Amino acid sequence: MFKPAGELAALVRSGELRSRELVEESLQRIEALQPELNAFVHVDAEGALAAAEAIGPGDPRPFAGVPIAIKDTAAVAGMPYTMGSDIFGDFVPQHDSFVVRRLRDAGFVLVGKTNMPEFGILPVSEPRRFGPARNPWDTERTPGGSSGGAASAVAAGMVPIAHGSDGGGSIRIPAACCGLVGLKAQRGRISRGPEQGDDFLVQDGVLTRTVAETAELLDVLAGYETGDATWAPPPAEPFAVAAAREPGKLRIGVSTLAPIDAELDPICERGVRDAAQLLAALGHDVERFEAPWKTDDVLRTFTAVFGTPIAAAAFYGGLVTGREPSAELLEPLSWTFWEGLQGRSAVDYYLARTQLGAFSRQIVAVWDDYDVVLLPSLAQRPLRIGELDPCSDDPWDDFRRSGEFTPYTALFNTSGQPAISLPLYHGDDGLPVGVQLAGRPADEATLLSLSAQLEAAVPWAERRPALATA
Repeated sequence: MFKPAGELAALVRSGELRSRELVEESLQRIEALQPELNAFVHVDAEGALAAAEAIGPGDPRPFAGVPIAIKDTAAVAGMPYTMGSDIFGDFVPQHDSFVVRRLRDAGFVLVGKTNMPEFGILPVSEPRRFGPARNPWDTERTPGGSSGGAASAVAAGMVPIAHGSDGGGSIRIPAACCGLVGLKAQRGRISRGPEQGDDFLVQDGVLTRTVAETAELLDVLAGYETGDATWAPPPAEPFAVAAAREPGKLRIGVSTLAPIDAELDPICERGVRDAAQLLAALGHDVERFEAPWKTDDVLRTFTAVFGTPIAAAAFYGGLVTGREPSAELLEPLSWTFWEGLQGRSAVDYYLARTQLGAFSRQIVAVWDDYDVVLLPSLAQRPLRIGELDPCSDDPWDDFRRSGEFTPYTALFNTSGQPAISLPLYHGDDGLPVGVQLAGRPADEATLLSLSAQLEAAVPWAERRPALATA
């Protein structure tokens, strides 16, 4: 389960390994580690083994026979769909989302659904319905969120790779917490259908151990689907090819300024400083710059846009189960979002989107001077379980404090640009330290090429938490 997904598929293709053996190994590790990590909310052992039995040697699909986990934000035919919330009850969709269909078409075997915060709101994965997912590097700490269960599962070797989604950092945050690679692709790169068309903030993706796997999966997931309202321009070459190519000499800007007031942990700051020195040693032009994204009302405006699909998800959950959203069926934080939306109009939402659009132009203008920008992935070390509580007496304060933990990621959901978190270092506390690279609009290729160069200079794929190797 610690081998790259492509290598595992090659073993199945050659007949050296059967898919059933891979899936059995995954299921055994899930059974052994789930009590400690709570990474999964549903495991479909019977379905996964049946799918594996149907895959034999010579299967031409790029990832035929490799087990994968799906975050509970994506519909999977025949599996429960809850988004971490009681309001969805026992709802089981009869269709696959487009991202899941593409994973199946690539040959992956789906073993189950992973844990996440209710509706993906917080950067920790501690839903009232399922309980907290835990970080394999320190089970008293969060694996991040909202793709926390996915990151925990990959870091612990339950699966070699996992699906995630990112609406404010929800792939990059758990990647940083768990020592993984996490890319948020360009807005519109991966279809959100069939349920959604144009998604302003959220992109699907994966949690992996290597840059090469991230690039290979982007080739699988990217591209137009019938009916998409908008989509990113296709790349000049496959992303896997770009990741294998030297990046050349790049202009790299460095900033640790957050768009909101947030104290930066010295370990996180040191990670950026060390990464900047490494980039300079690799021959790049590296310099600090004055970031333009510190404004007084950006969090309020972002929350107005971020909160609307949360309320829509609550409504959808009630629709499929025949129940009205209520304080009993929703966590207090979600209920706060729901009640707040009742006092807003479509004009309020449109104005907030317009304000974020203007803010985005300020962000993107930085790339007139730089090819890539280096920032922290997180402002704090992975939080202890319970530090952010969506069911507290003051859930709005917990939401505000969550921004202080993760102030650097939502910038690029707002602008739509690609951004990636890399597990370059470990802190004195033994926990991974992620650094974030952000690229020009629709230029995942440069990010992946540069990320692969950094991975070659400071290899990280063999680092494993003690829990995973016990």
